[in-house]
Amino acid sequence: MSQSAYIKFVQGSSVEKLTLEEVQSQLLHYQEQTKLTGSQLDWDYAEAAFPYTIESKQDDRWFYLKGINSLYKHIIFGPSETTSVSGKVVPCVQVVLPEEATHGDKAKANELCKYMAKQLQAELTMFNGRTIYYNPRK
Repeated sequence: MSQSAYIKFVQGSSVEKLTLEEVQSQLLHYQEQTKLTGSQLDWDYAEAAFPYTIESKQDDRWFYLKGINSLYKHIIFGPSETTSVSGKVVPCVQVVLPEEATHGDKAKANELCKYMAKQLQAELTMFNGRTIYYNPRK
């Protein structure tokens, strides 16, 4: 059974919502940061930190990351909407692990979700249902 995580844009987030292209640019920024880290360490860290290629279909609603080695298969990303605890509809980015996803995919998806949520000061509902609040709250 597939699992989903949600990066929710709530009050205090740095953006109200993201388009598909903006989600891709967040991942490309992560990939660029890992390349810079690798150059400082004199090691090809980028391939270990982001072992995927970004693949798109004709559908404009989502894209997926395709693993470049046997430890990683697929992670699906797409803008969406979900309901909050108070019952309001909240824009979010949905991250889906399909049934064939590996343990490596889940670990990498957790890392990417945490990175994006922290950058955007969003609320993150993890695959296990727990919530991490990166948004400023009173």
